[in-house]
Amino acid sequence: MTLTQQLKDLAEGSKLRHPGIAQETMQSAIDELVQSSILDKATKKGAKIPEISLPNATGKTVNLSEVLKDNRVVLTFYRGGWCPYCNLELKAFQNALPEIEAKGAKLIAISPETPDNSLSTAEKNELSFEVLSDTNNKTAKDLGLVFQLPETLQNLYKKFGIDLDTNQNNTNQELPIAATYIIEQDGTISYDYLQEDYKLRADPSEVLTAL
Repeated sequence: MTLTQQLKDLAEGSKLRHPGIAQETMQSAIDELVQSSILDKATKKGAKIPEISLPNATGKTVNLSEVLKDNRVVLTFYRGGWCPYCNLELKAFQNALPEIEAKGAKLIAISPETPDNSLSTAEKNELSFEVLSDTNNKTAKDLGLVFQLPETLQNLYKKFGIDLDTNQNNTNQELPIAATYIIEQDGTISYDYLQEDYKLRADPSEVLTAL
């Protein structure tokens, strides 16, 4: 089953588990994000990626420029290990990793989680690619990917037991939109997938075709 279909099935199940006001609140937040025109300001295909230097799950600093010396990079941003849609995405990319690497690319995932939480995510999903911690969403902000959660959504997440303050070690209540890039060795972005709806992600099959 493709990631796209898995995400669709998960979204349908969510409607049954959290009907009514919860669905309205989440959809309203998506609509508000679309109306903000965030995608107009986001970094896209054809642009140069800025230098990225972030700690991985064990605290070791990973420099994108060093990785690009020998490989192209598939770079994907996700919200956190608390997000079931993100976990499906990470598992799907893990399954596609041999094919990605066979095409001369490395896979890197970035989230605003602290390194400790990133490690938990990597271990839970048995990931063998780099998972980097973007403190205060600095890198995602440089790329124009970050938004602040509406208060109604903040309150809903708290009811769900999602504690972004602890997860990110700040009180910003900010998240990156779903974003996946292919970066050529000269730093040029040759593919982008940007989506305001957190239930939609780049399918690894599409990324593999673009590599």
